[in-house]
Amino acid sequence: MDTSVVLSGWRLDNPVIPASGTFGYGAEFAEFYDINILGTFSFKGTTREPRFGNPTPRIAECTSGIINAVGLQNPGIDAVIERELPRLKNVFNKRVIANISGFSVDEYAHCAERLGREEQVGLIEVNVSCPNVKHGGMSYGTDPVHAAEVTAAVKAVTDKPVYIKLSPNVTDVVAIARACEDAGADGICLINTLLGMRIDTQRRRPVIANTMGGFSGAAIFPVALRMVWQVADACRVPVIGCGGVETARDVIEMMMAGATAVEVGAANLRNPYACKEIIESLPVEMERLGIERLSDIIGIANQNK
Repeated sequence: MDTSVVLSGWRLDNPVIPASGTFGYGAEFAEFYDINILGTFSFKGTTREPRFGNPTPRIAECTSGIINAVGLQNPGIDAVIERELPRLKNVFNKRVIANISGFSVDEYAHCAERLGREEQVGLIEVNVSCPNVKHGGMSYGTDPVHAAEVTAAVKAVTDKPVYIKLSPNVTDVVAIARACEDAGADGICLINTLLGMRIDTQRRRPVIANTMGGFSGAAIFPVALRMVWQVADACRVPVIGCGGVETARDVIEMMMAGATAVEVGAANLRNPYACKEIIESLPVEMERLGIERLSDIIGIANQNK
């Protein structure tokens, strides 16, 4: 059985990709299993300067999911290039997805240009959707004009494929996806987290210091699937689907909705073997459904509607 897929000319052994922010820079998970079985992975969102992130507490558990407000904590782009990528070479022999974020168009372009030079980077994923940082990516990802502006700026400084990761916290995700496509995006990734909160009933105040955070996990899968369906139907560029993916069946559903590859996020935080188990289960699920090649099912549900 053929589990391979192709993203903008880049062949992946399978469509399973740990999502940014849930897999660090890879080395941590390499202590659990050989991460070379992954299609690839998207490393932790990187900004120009180091960021400590939001105040604690940052995490709140909830039914079938988790809320986080980490706030793009990362060591900054210099440290990623000088320390994390060389360290990664010791445990991962494939190219990776470089996830970038920023607080200005210039910062996005700076990070894209720097990481685009790196041989280890196969694709740049532009986070315009993080709901946890005030005055950050959220302001770009909720407006088609601003999202297109970031897309054009990043495309102007790198030859690597550029995928824009979109927020679900919008009225019309299709309009934003089309604006990014028109501005030159090579692909779209969606969804990032929904906006949620919890209240500590004993203390009578929000659990998270930031009040609200990004809600992820199995509970958001139907919303993510719906948005992947809509964008894949409306755009010509490939889509990476994510949001609540926990099983091989979820991966196949995402691909039938139009995703070429699928990111796994919150599941990694609960179970470090989540992606390994999904990859191992894919051939079994394919056989059960009579699927010879995963690439054959991309968008098949849209064709059969």
